[in-house]
Formats: sequence, C-alpha cells, structure tokens
Amino acid sequence: MSAFFLHQRPIHNPFSGPNPLLSRRSSSSSSSSRPFTPSALLLLLSLLIILGVFLPWAGMPDFLFSSNSNTSSQYSKWRDYTLAQAASFVAKNGTVIVCAVSHPYLPFLNNWLISIARQKHQDKVLVIAEDYATLFKVNQLWPGHAVLVPPAPDSQTAHKFGSQGFFNFTSRRPRHLLHILELGYNVMYNDVDMVWLADPFPYLQGSHDVYFTDDMAAVKPLNHSHDLPPPGKKGRPYICSCMIFLRPTSGAKLVMKKWIEELQSQPWSKAKKANDQPGFNWALNKTAGEVDLYLLPQAAFPTGGLYFKNKTWVQETKGMHVIIHNNYITGFEKKIKRFHDFGLWLVDDHALESPLGRL
Repeated sequence: MSAFFLHQRPIHNPFSGPNPLLSRRSSSSSSSSRPFTPSALLLLLSLLIILGVFLPWAGMPDFLFSSNSNTSSQYSKWRDYTLAQAASFVAKNGTVIVCAVSHPYLPFLNNWLISIARQKHQDKVLVIAEDYATLFKVNQLWPGHAVLVPPAPDSQTAHKFGSQGFFNFTSRRPRHLLHILELGYNVMYNDVDMVWLADPFPYLQGSHDVYFTDDMAAVKPLNHSHDLPPPGKKGRPYICSCMIFLRPTSGAKLVMKKWIEELQSQPWSKAKKANDQPGFNWALNKTAGEVDLYLLPQAAFPTGGLYFKNKTWVQETKGMHVIIHNNYITGFEKKIKRFHDFGLWLVDDHALESPLGRL
C-alpha cells in the first residue's frame, strides 16, 4: 500500500470574529504554532474512520493506493482474461503445462516453477488461479501466465484436504483440462507439491491418449507393463490424478467427460469426504476399452509413499527419477519439512530462478 499525505493549508474560519484582518492574523499565527486546525483534525479523523470502516469490506485493493494510474485497468484486464486467451499465450509446440493454485500454495508454486525452469519448460506454464489474490499476484510478476475461471471457490477452505472446499477446488480440474483439449492443445497437469528433477517430455512416448502414474507404493519391476493396472479391492485402480498428460484426442476428451460425470454422481458429504482421485480412477476403468492409456514408468515418476519412505529403492533407482510427488503426507509445514529434508525445497536459496522471483 503506497503512503499518502494531506497537504494542510491555512483555513479561514468564518466564525472567528467580525474583523477579517484580525481573523487573518489569528489564523496565520495559529498555523505557525499548530500543525492542524480543529477543522482539519476533524476532517482527517472523519477520513480515517471512513477508510477503517469501508475498505476492509472492499478487500482494500492495492490499486486504490497506487500511484500508477494504469493499475486499476490492469486488474480489470486480468479479471476478463479467458482460458482460451491464456492457453494461446503460453502454449509452445502445441503444449500447455497446467497447475491449479489457491493463495496458500504460492510457496509450493514457486518451488515447482524453479524445478521446471531448470528444465527450460517454464514458458509453457499456465497457472489456473483459484482466487483473485493469486490471479493478480502471478500476473503482476509474470504477466499472462495466470487465469481465473469463474466462479472462484472459497479460498479459506480450498486448501484443506478432505474439506468440501477442497473437493470443490479439485473437482473443477477435469473441466479446465477438457476445455484446453477442446482448444486443440496437449496438456500436462501437475500438482504444485511436485519437483522436476529431469525433463519428463522424453517419457511421453508414442501417441497415446492419456498418460498417468501409479499412486501405489509397492515396488514394480523396472520393465513393468504400461497398461492400466488391474482394479484393487474397491473395484478400481489406484492411479494418481496429480500428474496427467493428455493429447487433444477423442479418447482423452472422453476420459475427462467421464471424470466429470463421476464427480457429479459422487458429491462431497460430511459422511463421505470425497476427493477427485476416485472419480478419475473410475473414469479410466470405465473407458479403458475405448481409450489408449499409458502408465508412466514408476522409477521416473514415483509416488511420495515410495520415494520418501523406501531408501533402498531410491538408491537402486538413482539417476532415474524425473518428477517427485510430495504426497502421502498432509499439511503445509510437514510437506515443506520433508522437501527440506530431501534437498527439494528450492525457494529459500534459488527463488530468483523462478519466473515469479522471491515472493
């Protein structure tokens, strides 16, 4: 918030007496000894009361206090920025890398971006902001790389795993991805609690419709099948919905549409605190005969339950790891500590490598 100052001028008081010369002299004398007249103090107090009462309700947008006359129009510009415009702006070689972020996850976004920048793919990144604070912050620092698809979910609950807000937040994901596919782009989705250690694109072999990773921590052989794993005890596989690559094919679009249907048929409730991943697995399971699916190699794309908990496996597969997912743990502090412990929390020492810089 930029500071502002009131320039105080001597104010003629019509009630100070009948003699205007005496009144002028008194006013001049008072102004030299007192910084504010009673009228000015009353005016300043009234202004402060108005600011204190009404600005919190208005969200205190920065542009009200900005010396830059263009700031207000910039806020309006990003509010009107569409997903089609944003995808067109960031797409490189027909591909967009997407994440969805609410304001509490900005440090994780920055950490993820540093790792992507090291692989020279940051220009493809589109941040789908789930609140206006994130939309404006990212576009202020990195113009054009964030978009908000209305309506914005409740930012106070969207980051709490298992909450209805979290479900509302994650259940928007297949709609965003389907829209980008319908625009004709390849799209990679990542959660921002991931870190890239190498370039994942060489692993997206062939021309399959949907590429994904196994969320099971059980060790697979290095030459494991790339088919959809068989259903587990709940009748569906256990694929992670946090790392997906899609080509703009009818098969990939079918999976997204089926995912949307599954989420609509299994809404969140207090008894059943749903999230988006079971719906994605049901969608894969129900379309497997119609869609060309590809399971990415476990050694390159391990789940957090394997990478952070099986030291022997990590040593045996050293040099093969591409994207690490910090899942199988909840809570900002716990995730950050784990990244710290494994040398994967990059923002403290390498923030300037991010397109956003030091937040």
